[in-house]
Amino acid sequence: MAYDFSPFDTKARETREWLAREYQGLRTGRANPALLDGVSVSAYGSVTPLRQLGSITVEDARTLRVAPWDASLVKEVEKAVTNADLGVGISSDATGVRVSFPELTSERRTEFVRLAKQKLEEARTAVKQAREDVWEDIQNQEKAGEMTEDDRYYFKDELQKKVDAIHGELESLFMAKEAEILEK
Repeated sequence: MAYDFSPFDTKARETREWLAREYQGLRTGRANPALLDGVSVSAYGSVTPLRQLGSITVEDARTLRVAPWDASLVKEVEKAVTNADLGVGISSDATGVRVSFPELTSERRTEFVRLAKQKLEEARTAVKQAREDVWEDIQNQEKAGEMTEDDRYYFKDELQKKVDAIHGELESLFMAKEAEILEK
């Protein structure tokens, strides 16, 4: 008999992707357009994600340039980035907004590492919940007579191997982000 681990695999992949997206938005002192993903601008009578209103380019290691396709939106873009409270410097001219990232202090770096660790724990919790759901299903199938006790133990071991693998991937994402944050 074979057990279908695809729901667990899907949940593990989604969790890994979620953590990677969260880490992209975590500031490291280096300019990264993903840091502006959460910024929305009030334009044309609705709230629109910044990415849909213009281009975001990296000018240098600490500066992003936001160039709205409609120059009349420069003030709205500037206001939206200011209201996002990202801890960045903002200046604008007729064609766009310049977002400057200040040097991170050691306290801020420590705070960002702590936040990254917190995101890692959230991801681990999601994996744990997915593992519990699969384990419960395996036990229910054994009780219903759909699998033997030996199968249950075999699938439990297979499940643990999958959990260990995803935990390793999540940990490597964290280690890479931690190194990036602490890099001066």
